[in-house]
Amino acid sequence: MDKKAFAVDTQYAVTLRDTNGRLRPANLYVHQLFDQDMIARRTDGGAQSGLLFKIPYKDVARVVRTLPVSDKKRFMLPEAMLKPKLWENRSSMAAYSSSPGLGK
Repeated sequence: MDKKAFAVDTQYAVTLRDTNGRLRPANLYVHQLFDQDMIARRTDGGAQSGLLFKIPYKDVARVVRTLPVSDKKRFMLPEAMLKPKLWENRSSMAAYSSSPGLGK
């Protein structure tokens, strides 16, 4: 996959390659797009749902479903957390974000 297949503030159901190369289903909310990778939040629950991840486009095998997100349900993060320089040497970050429509 490449950058053109994704959009900011959109939720996706994808098939994602894990660290062992196995294909796994994942639900992602995309916060930022870079040239080689994107910053996304896992929305499928579990221990990883509160983390932001830098996911290379090559790790996404296919997009199963695209879900547009209304303005009320968008996750808000400070702009500084999405700068490319901050993500140069990291692959994940714990971050709390809020959505005004969900009362958070």
